[in-house]
Amino acid sequence: MTVFWIMTALMTALAGLLVLAGARRGADAGEGVASLAAGAELAELDRLKARGLLDEAGWTAARAEAGRRILSATREATPVQAGPGDRFWVLAGVAASAAAALGLYAAFGAPGLPDQAWERRVDQWATELDTLEAPQIAAVAARVVRERPDDHQALTMLGAARFEAGDPIGAASAFRRALTLQPDDAQSWARLGESLVRANEGRVDGDAEAAFVQALRRDSGQLGARYFLGEAAMARGDAARVRAMWDPLIAALDPADPRRIGLETRIAAMESGA
Repeated sequence: MTVFWIMTALMTALAGLLVLAGARRGADAGEGVASLAAGAELAELDRLKARGLLDEAGWTAARAEAGRRILSATREATPVQAGPGDRFWVLAGVAASAAAALGLYAAFGAPGLPDQAWERRVDQWATELDTLEAPQIAAVAARVVRERPDDHQALTMLGAARFEAGDPIGAASAFRRALTLQPDDAQSWARLGESLVRANEGRVDGDAEAAFVQALRRDSGQLGARYFLGEAAMARGDAARVRAMWDPLIAALDPADPRRIGLETRIAAMESGA
């Protein structure tokens, strides 16, 4: 807790310094732009006179007019400059903001509450499974797997939770472990293939295709495996294999289902060479 308060004080001081430095740079920039513009205009009048394009009277009148215009513009757009007293008020404002924030934290926060250990969080999640997000379910399942490494159901639950939590590599690892326990689990083979596809950003590589083949070998009704095997065949240009994989999938879908229409359209386009 002491380290937290020390870091808070340091960050507050740093914020104040950054505010002052930013204000100073802004004022300097405004002054610099005005000076450059005035110098460029007067220098141009001098060049015109030197080239004989302005006589003495015209040059004097032009410089006088330019001077009046520059002074007028300067009065209208005088950059804000921070004086010595302003720095004090800026720092005082930063300090007051920090004090107000700390006061609100002390009043409504819990500065003396220790951080909750990870295992205690998992203990609590284990009693609230119906309300958990996928990463939390994965944490609970991972602990069950550590306690019961030969629990096939826990491994498949861990794989599904990791998949939903956006961790396809972790999901694939869990499904592989589940398959070492029950190699004839067609659904785990299909989920392994899906995890590998997601890990490869949608591409059905050799490992994923082999997993889908194993899934269909054990259960021809694994429609997800059929879909991805059809995608792999289409990428190779194997129209016969695509139809062999997708015809049962199309037959299982309602005629009005957009997915069925999409598959039929893709097969027709491939067979026509479009």
